[in-house]
Amino acid sequence: MKVFWLLGLLAIALLVVSAEEKVPDGFQQWTATSLKDFEQTLKIEAGASAHHIAVRRLGDFAQDTFMLSRREADGVVEWHENQADVFFVQSGSATLVVGGTMVGGEITEPHEKRNGTIEGGVKRKLSPGDVVRIPPQVPHQILLDGSPEFTYFVVKIKGY
Repeated sequence: MKVFWLLGLLAIALLVVSAEEKVPDGFQQWTATSLKDFEQTLKIEAGASAHHIAVRRLGDFAQDTFMLSRREADGVVEWHENQADVFFVQSGSATLVVGGTMVGGEITEPHEKRNGTIEGGVKRKLSPGDVVRIPPQVPHQILLDGSPEFTYFVVKIKGY
């Protein structure tokens, strides 16, 4: 009888474990440890980059894209026609210039402009733990203002 109980408990344990291992299609998890590991890789890549930036695309789906970015220099002005950006600051500090008018931007790919300047934007200081959302069609730029680095998790929400 004890053997049947033991086998029954073992079967239940196996069912629970296999149920926990099956996740829905499209599910992704990035742990704090995995992001720190990526950040170390990006540190090396940014140091070797002529533009002092490194980006790792972590996931690309129909409605959103997930990336980890590290900057060791100011970014260029950006404008996205049909994507919102959400930044989760991981480390370092920066100033975000957002809003106003993009002057002299160039189309760098469909629905995307870069370079130029921002006239009339507002400045917001960004520090670890901060989260910002930048709507589509709003110019924005990250300035390091003397900080040696800035790392942030980016969610691009598509389809506006």
